[in-house]
Amino acid sequence: MALVFQRRGCKHSHWLEDEGFMSPGAREDIIRRNGDCNMTYANLKKRHSRYLQDLYTTLVDVQWRWTLLVFFLGFIISWLSFAFIWYMIIKVHGDDQAVNEEHIPCIQNVKTFTASFLFSIETQHTIGYGSRFTTEECPEAVFVMCIQSITGVILQAFMVGVVFAKLTRPKQRSNTIIFSRNACICLRDGNLCLMFRVGDMRKSFIIGASVKAQVVRKRITEEGEVIPYHQYDVKVGNDDGSENLFFIWPMTIVHVIDEKSPFINMSAVDLMNEKFELVVYLEGTTESTGNTMQARYSYQPADILWGHRFENLIYFDKASDNYIVDFREFNKTKEIPTPLCSARDLEEFRHQNADPLMCYTPSSSDQIVCLEPEMFAAQEVQSAN
Repeated sequence: MALVFQRRGCKHSHWLEDEGFMSPGAREDIIRRNGDCNMTYANLKKRHSRYLQDLYTTLVDVQWRWTLLVFFLGFIISWLSFAFIWYMIIKVHGDDQAVNEEHIPCIQNVKTFTASFLFSIETQHTIGYGSRFTTEECPEAVFVMCIQSITGVILQAFMVGVVFAKLTRPKQRSNTIIFSRNACICLRDGNLCLMFRVGDMRKSFIIGASVKAQVVRKRITEEGEVIPYHQYDVKVGNDDGSENLFFIWPMTIVHVIDEKSPFINMSAVDLMNEKFELVVYLEGTTESTGNTMQARYSYQPADILWGHRFENLIYFDKASDNYIVDFREFNKTKEIPTPLCSARDLEEFRHQNADPLMCYTPSSSDQIVCLEPEMFAAQEVQSAN
């Protein structure tokens, strides 16, 4: 027998197509598919000066091309600056025009700006080819040499730290965390549940993995204030409801639609008419580097499949004596009998009817919503006649 349920506020199947809910519209994701926030700041005063005050974090956050540009410019400017200082020293001391063999220069074998530039590079990076070196004749040259050596060490340490931080930042680790393309709503243990999958492509563990979710949607307060992007906490976890995961293979994350859920009054038809974004994120510590990471993803109503359940993707291979995770099944779902009503209506039905839900048959006067498309079409024909 097909699963049927009392229909409330639903008119005809062609109404869904007329309203455009069968075809996805323009996406306005807060969180993009790659986990980045779809956000740009405008009219922010003193933005650049504030970024320069925290130059290290700015260089870590910007794109690689800007980091490498600052990397090259930092060294080239320091070389040229000290080359100019060295050239001024030899000009003041007259080393560039000295013809007397008894004349002791400040810097041996440096008489041009090109030679000063080469000496600047050798001093800053302690290359020491041996042909150019400072003498005891000019104390100012010895002082500048010390300053440039210290400056070179500081500059190299700073730039190496920036490059290392960019290479090891947690964002790179989150690139191997994958979320299912769709979320599903179906019955599990008699309750309507929203589910999605998360998996890790690497074999290295994420220690202390936990998953959280929030729904971002419009809210109107009792005073009439409109909050366009209110954040509702959504309790998600593994099968027993815990947020902490033993993340050794892809897991199906479950949200039980109960009284505290923002989806408690949402039916299958309401879902297609709603505008919200379900933001999910997984946090943990990478085993290999010890850095804390966060992977983010989001689902819109068009991404949620009502009456579907994820296929199994883990099985034991006796030939290799290993558990196999088949990622071809990661995004696959199958249709299962699921009421199209809201979780609240489902709970009210259980209180009013002692019969099992799967055996419930409405009277001829009841309007119904059924799972099978052919039965839906047949009911529409009867209503039209």
